[in-house]
Amino acid sequence: MRQPTDLTVHQASRTLEIAFDDGARFRVPFELMRVNSPSAEVQGHGPGQEVLQTGKREVEIVALEPVGHYAVQPTFSDGHDSGIFSWDYLYHLGADESALWRQYEERLAQAGVPRDAPMPADAGSSCGHHH
Repeated sequence: MRQPTDLTVHQASRTLEIAFDDGARFRVPFELMRVNSPSAEVQGHGPGQEVLQTGKREVEIVALEPVGHYAVQPTFSDGHDSGIFSWDYLYHLGADESALWRQYEERLAQAGVPRDAPMPADAGSSCGHHH
């Protein structure tokens, strides 16, 4: 299993810089991490159950907690904190970034939703609607 040798959160550029022991180094955008979060609330509970995430271009990582020796759990500025990002998953996000963006854009197009559309408010969320 690949191990990271360096992990830096860059707030200004909203990227997570991660270097691995095989020499690879990636700068993974927070937005890419957020829209591809491995959590159930993003991925759903099976194929086709994914919840399309939008309006995450400005999202920030406000905290990053280690999970054992194999993953990190970021807390995003929109309150999302249930995604556990394994080192392999972060490697995948970095290595396949362009393909993942393309998939994301295709999903947005299929849904007919702009990338910066606000997410529908979750039931029971205390967040007011700003028009």
